[in-house]
Amino acid sequence: MINTVIPRLAALFGLLALAACATPKVEPQPQVVPGYEGIQDGEYFIEPVAAHHLTGNVPRQEVDFTGDEPAGSIVVDPYVRKLYYVLPGGRAMRYTVAVGRAGLGFRGNATVNRKVEWPSWTPTANMIRTQPELYADYAGGLPGGLINPLGARALYLYRNGKDTFYRIHGTRENSSIGRATSAGCIRLFNQDAIDLFNRVDLGTRVHVRGREESERLEGKWMDDENGHLIPYDAAMIAEIEARREAIEAQKAADEAAAAATAAAAAEAGTTTQG
Repeated sequence: MINTVIPRLAALFGLLALAACATPKVEPQPQVVPGYEGIQDGEYFIEPVAAHHLTGNVPRQEVDFTGDEPAGSIVVDPYVRKLYYVLPGGRAMRYTVAVGRAGLGFRGNATVNRKVEWPSWTPTANMIRTQPELYADYAGGLPGGLINPLGARALYLYRNGKDTFYRIHGTRENSSIGRATSAGCIRLFNQDAIDLFNRVDLGTRVHVRGREESERLEGKWMDDENGHLIPYDAAMIAEIEARREAIEAQKAADEAAAAATAAAAAEAGTTTQG
């Protein structure tokens, strides 16, 4: 009896093992945050925004509005990296933005006198003069598209009928949103730039807050070692700076190690060929 049962059990376990091996592996699907799915926009497909870029209060959201601007206005607060489209009833649609040097150099009021889908981009003469290695190749302009730094939409701000060269626009660099950046004006995720673009009419009033107004309405904030905003805490400044220096040192060490590895590989290849 035992001699017949054991072979049968062995055969059964063998079939189960084969069945397990034949079961297709289900790959986990990346999480997509509602409102930030991929979009087919004309001839261009905008990739979904990765969920790790949309933590905390980063996604656009309707919120209570603390300013005095009327419904239909845009309010940009570069110091908390938020943009508000003011709605009726003391509410606003809030977007998270990235702010470049140009974004911190402008304050006060303007109007949206131009709206463009998939805008072209031309660096300013000053950008070309001061950083020719980055911008000289684009002196003749870069057509609109997925690699264009203005992204899917752009709002052009004018003051007294003259272009301020201040732009509210999309971006190809989702990782920059919520942070201070080295260049540009006010960037949004392309999905947010499209949402805002569809709400805004030509002639819309735009108010850009200065630091004093921002701190009065939003409180005082500062960057942590990773460039994310946190509430201001003077006691943390030295610690954050130490962490930032450690991150930079590690980055430099990693780059040096990668360069050394590449050089060693190149030398080995030369020796082999010789």
